[in-house]
Amino acid sequence: MKRETILGGQNHEHGPIELSVIIPTFNEAKNVALLLEKLSAALGNTCWEAVFVDDNSPDGTADAVRRIALGDRRVRIIQRIGRRGLSSAVVEGMLATAAPVLAVIDGDLQHDETILPAMLDDVASGRADIAIGSRYMEGGSVGDWSQKREAGSRAATALSKFALKVELSDPMSGFFAISRAKMMDAVPNLSGIGFKILLDLVASLKTPPRISEHPYTFRSRAEGESKASALVAAEYLLLLLDKRVGHIIPARFLSFLAVGGLGVGVHLAVLWTMLQLGAGFVNAQSTAVVLAMTFNFFLNNIFTYQDRQLHGWKMIGGLLSFYAVCGLGAVANVGIGTWMHAHDSQWWIAGFAGIAIGAVWNFAASSFLTWRK
Repeated sequence: MKRETILGGQNHEHGPIELSVIIPTFNEAKNVALLLEKLSAALGNTCWEAVFVDDNSPDGTADAVRRIALGDRRVRIIQRIGRRGLSSAVVEGMLATAAPVLAVIDGDLQHDETILPAMLDDVASGRADIAIGSRYMEGGSVGDWSQKREAGSRAATALSKFALKVELSDPMSGFFAISRAKMMDAVPNLSGIGFKILLDLVASLKTPPRISEHPYTFRSRAEGESKASALVAAEYLLLLLDKRVGHIIPARFLSFLAVGGLGVGVHLAVLWTMLQLGAGFVNAQSTAVVLAMTFNFFLNNIFTYQDRQLHGWKMIGGLLSFYAVCGLGAVANVGIGTWMHAHDSQWWIAGFAGIAIGAVWNFAASSFLTWRK
């Protein structure tokens, strides 16, 4: 069997490993070889390894990494099946290596790998716990971003102060190096939500870490498509909420409640529309209930349970189980509210109690039955 070898040097055979570069990927097959060439040139005689964590990319990213790994032991692959998410991928990669310093770089060639030696030196020497590649400090740049995208990024950066206890010029950066000790300190408190793993790590540390920042210019994507989307933005807001109140109320439950609030709007809109069209109240109300539950199911499947998202035929079974769960939740809502009202509780207290019990039931039961791990 022919083995593909593209990297120069054999530093992995001499001395202990100094740096593990974690590379989360999804549909980056065309970028793998070039990224490794760039890392090899930038890191020179450093004893390093590259750990790709691929979420079962349909373009064959994992196989592209394996072909190269056959010729170079510094290259490894973790292929995840049935699991998705950048933050969790980075954490799995970090936990799969013994390196004392862990760097994270995207697989899309947009980060400047030439500053990795300086970032490694800061962390390995103990001058910093985390070294960050920054687009927003003096000397850094977002490259050819549109004004709209840059404005959105800067707004997200400003919002990050809601969760952080330390000043960062670019808390949204996905390009950084961290000591293993600090990473392990943060892991028990990580939210694992969305794409902003750096913010999650920093906010999860009990004491503010020592930070160094290195300017770089964000490059244009060479291959593939940007993963920026409205879902990414929503997940970011959920991450911020989780870092502030997640120890009191689970972030997933907050998301479930937010979707439920939108579902109430759908319910009322459908009910009003059908009544205006001359439908009887019972028919209008029944239709509104079913459509609102359907809306809630699909929105929760996309957002609240993105890491357990149902696909294909599983969505039909999931939808039916969600109907059943919400139906029982409605019974609990009415039953608890009626019982409390019968015991001389004010109507609004009884109503709120029914809503609360129904919401908790719907969340707990759907997490266990509809979107079980």
